[in-house]
Amino acid sequence: MPTEVALLESRALRAERMGRVEALDKVKSLVMLPDGIHLRTEEVARYFEVSTEVVKKVTQRHRTEVAENGLRLLRGAELRAFHGDMVSLWGGELGESYPQAATQLTLYTRRTVLNVAMLLRDSDIARSVRTRLLDVEEDLRTSYVSLERRVTRIEDCLLGVGNALQELGPVLVRMSQRLDSLDRKLDVTHQLVGAISLRLTDVSQDVVRLDARMDDLAESLREMSRRTG
Repeated sequence: MPTEVALLESRALRAERMGRVEALDKVKSLVMLPDGIHLRTEEVARYFEVSTEVVKKVTQRHRTEVAENGLRLLRGAELRAFHGDMVSLWGGELGESYPQAATQLTLYTRRTVLNVAMLLRDSDIARSVRTRLLDVEEDLRTSYVSLERRVTRIEDCLLGVGNALQELGPVLVRMSQRLDSLDRKLDVTHQLVGAISLRLTDVSQDVVRLDARMDDLAESLREMSRRTG
């Protein structure tokens, strides 16, 4: 894991952590302008508990980097339009007290402030932000290692299941073959039962016919007896 010194010295390491602006509020609340997006140099200095000159020197020394991360310099019509928006957002009598820069205004975003936090050496607040960033990274690393171990255990379990299924394969094949054999025997049995049922139906019909003939014979005998009597 990188150290605080490495973070101060390496732009690449700072770029990797530039999205974690939540670390700022974890250390100390930022006081934003009415739009909730920007800060002036004065607010940034108060946040880090340093002078505005210290903040200006850091941004001048790393101008390209902080500009890529949201630093803006407003002048002329752009500055007047921005002030007009801020006064409107400030609202009512408070708008009259909104501080307006005379000729130019440097604006910071949360991302820019985080960038400054990773550059500013002589500020306890900046050091706390850097520590927070590194602690979060260590927590994420620990969580990743823990997750990786759990995934490994699951893979081991699945491997065991796979081996067990391989051993059960031949047994399942034999069971399937026996079930197929039983199905064939049941089919034969059903055919025999059907044949027997048909045969019994025929026998039943023969019995009915025999009963009818016996009745006819009995009636004939009674008739003969009456005649000879």
